[in-house]
Order: sequence, then C-alpha cells, then structure tokens
Amino acid sequence: MTIAVATLIWAALLIGPPLAFLPWREARLATLTDPAVQADWDAFRADMQRQSGPLGPVQRKVPKSLEPPELVWLRDYPTLAVAAWVLFAGVLGGFVALTAIGSATQDRPRRAGDDDEQHKRDSEHTEN
Repeated sequence: MTIAVATLIWAALLIGPPLAFLPWREARLATLTDPAVQADWDAFRADMQRQSGPLGPVQRKVPKSLEPPELVWLRDYPTLAVAAWVLFAGVLGGFVALTAIGSATQDRPRRAGDDDEQHKRDSEHTEN
C-alpha cells in the first residue's frame, strides 16, 4: 500500500510539472512576442553597450542575442526543459526509493539469537 502511494506521488511529481509547463509556455510566449518587450530588450542591450566602453563605470559583456533570452529559451528549447525535469525527478525519485527500501530492510526485527551468533563468529575470526 505504501509503495503504491509513493509511486503515485512520484509519478505525479514526474508528469505534473511538464504538463503545467506547456500551457504556461504558450501564455508566456504570447506575452514575450509583444513589441514592447523587444523594445525593452533593445534598450537594455544599448545601455549595456554604452556602459561597456572605456568611459563606462564597469566593463560589461554585451549580450549577443537580438531577442530576449527567455523568449529564445521558451521558443527553442521546451523539449530540453521537459527532458531535464524528467531526468531530475526520475533520478531523485529513484534515489529516494532506494533509500526508503534500504531503510525498510534495516528496520526489520532481529531474531533472538542473532547477537550471540555474531559474537561467536567475531571471536572465531579474532582467534584465527
């Protein structure tokens, strides 16, 4: 029963975020394609270029992308984001499962004579 519940929770955590990401991505892409967002990005790049010269307060690296990075990431790499999440959640879920299985096997009740048998084996090994 506990294993089934844990498996369902893990599956929900594995599948839920990518399923929520896809509609959010579409809504966010609609926002990021607004000309005002592009104008803000162009203004930011121009300001970075102005500050990166020898007269600027600090040396800055001007972004090479002509489009906002969030737009590029959401438009061009959604499969990478989903794959990274599935890999992360899969590895984390596997680790937690192995840890839970390992701790469950160590917590099993001991038999009455286990300690005596172990002491006997230890003394035999010491004598050898």
